[in-house]
Amino acid sequence: MEFNPKMHHRRSVRLRGYDYTSPGQYFVTVCTDQRVLLFGEVIEGQMRRNALGDIVHAQWFATERIRSEIRLDAFIVMPNHFHGIIEVTPVGARRCLAPTRPLGPTGRPSGPAPGSIGAILGQIKSLSKKAINKIRATPGRPVWQPNYHEHIIRNERELNRIREYICNNPLRWPSDRENPTRQADTPDEIADIVSWDDDPWEQWSERGGASHTRPRRPGD
Repeated sequence: MEFNPKMHHRRSVRLRGYDYTSPGQYFVTVCTDQRVLLFGEVIEGQMRRNALGDIVHAQWFATERIRSEIRLDAFIVMPNHFHGIIEVTPVGARRCLAPTRPLGPTGRPSGPAPGSIGAILGQIKSLSKKAINKIRATPGRPVWQPNYHEHIIRNERELNRIREYICNNPLRWPSDRENPTRQADTPDEIADIVSWDDDPWEQWSERGGASHTRPRRPGD
């Protein structure tokens, strides 16, 4: 399915009322703008990253070195997205309580809370976008969709299934919902692994992997 900006409108699938600075493990997916294949290709079931994919790979692992509040788990860069598991530790949750966010027009803090999943992914997106556009000589060009997709991992069984999904993602590329050449009726295993109260994976699929309603952030 081709990207259609009128149909694939942005819609929030954040879990209403949930504090994304809370300790826990999160399964995240971030896609390229219009699902463009930027980061390499899958050949015989193996992901072959190019130089742009290597930038994303490096920025993911750099995050753990500069953020003591997180631990990284399974991760993979795919041709037009990446999947990963981020653990926010109790130390990170305590750090997030400081009122460091700038105030918006309504007097309320704007942007993602420090130490939240949104802030962590925003930094990865911002730094990788800058480096990628430097290589491409395309300053300011969008690299990422404005938002991201996350799932709160609820138990050890789900954690292990998501790890297995991430590690074997290249083998499943033909049926991956982010693959532009995927047949619409091809089943994707992630729908059986991840369950949400509001079933946002289904909403995500209906919009062809569209991003979600939320103000554009630095790094988009």
